[in-house]
Amino acid sequence: MTGLAAYGGLFVAAFAAATLLPAQSEAVLAGLILNGGHSLALLIAVATIGNVLGSLVNWVLGRQVERFKDRRWFPASPAALARAESWYRRYGRWSLLLSWVPIIGDPLTLIAGTLKEPLWSFLSLVSIAKLTRYVAIAAAAQSFV
Repeated sequence: MTGLAAYGGLFVAAFAAATLLPAQSEAVLAGLILNGGHSLALLIAVATIGNVLGSLVNWVLGRQVERFKDRRWFPASPAALARAESWYRRYGRWSLLLSWVPIIGDPLTLIAGTLKEPLWSFLSLVSIAKLTRYVAIAAAAQSFV
C-alpha cells in the first residue's frame, strides 16, 4: 500500500468513526503500525486530525439539531440525544474528554454543539481526548511489533 493511500484511508476511517456513522479507525491504525513502513508520528497525527474533524461535523450538526432531529434520516435517536444531553449538563465541557469512548462519545460531541459549547474549548478538549486514545492504540500495537 502506498503512503498516500495508507494515510488517506486512515484519515477517512478516522473521520467516519468520529461522526455518527458506524466505522472503526482503531483497527486501521493498528494494522498500519503492524504492517510497518509508515511514520508512527504521522499515522497518529492523521488519525487524530481526521477524528477531530469528524467530531467537528457532529458539533456543527448539533448547532442545527433543532431543525433536523425529527427527520427520518437523522442518525441519533431521541433517547441517545437525551442521555448525552443529561450527561453533558451534569459534567459540563469536561465530559468532552470522553469523546473517544464508543457509543457515548459521538452523541456528546453533537450535544456540545446543541448546547453551544464554544468552538475553542470544544476543539481543545476533543483533540486531547482523541490524541490520547490514538497514542494508547499506537503503543499497544507497537508492543506486538
